[in-house]
Amino acid sequence: MLNISAIIAHQKFKALAPEKVGHNKNAKLPMNKMLQYPELAVNPFGERICKVFSSSRDGDCTFEDFLDMMSVFSEAAPKSVKAEHAFRIFDFDGDDMLGTADLKQVIDKLLGNNKLTEREMQHLIQNILEEADLDDDGSLSFAEFEHIIDKSSDFAKYA
Repeated sequence: MLNISAIIAHQKFKALAPEKVGHNKNAKLPMNKMLQYPELAVNPFGERICKVFSSSRDGDCTFEDFLDMMSVFSEAAPKSVKAEHAFRIFDFDGDDMLGTADLKQVIDKLLGNNKLTEREMQHLIQNILEEADLDDDGSLSFAEFEHIIDKSSDFAKYA
């Protein structure tokens, strides 16, 4: 039996492409439709979020994928689950580490049109790694990322 949250989530999913979803429980929405969801439309990581939650990893999402996304971003989701998904979203190259290239992309996405010079970018990444790279290997493992998240009182509120 579907609970109320799932029914509401399905209504939101269906609203993105009513002609495609209808009563088709196996409908899969292309990423461009998913990015019309208000919370994804304004999120600089919208495309990454779609790709991480997409069971096919191409950004196209089934209702199950959408439901997973909604549950992770709900206030009820545990901080550890939010941290795991945030790490996956920030891990652009999929190597299970946040290296300098990943951190550069995260910073670029967060800054939007406000670009840093190459020197400023290198300095910022160096500061992040000095603070968070506990084993000095030049990248952040999930454990190191989670350690930083644990220090942030605002993380769960905004994730």
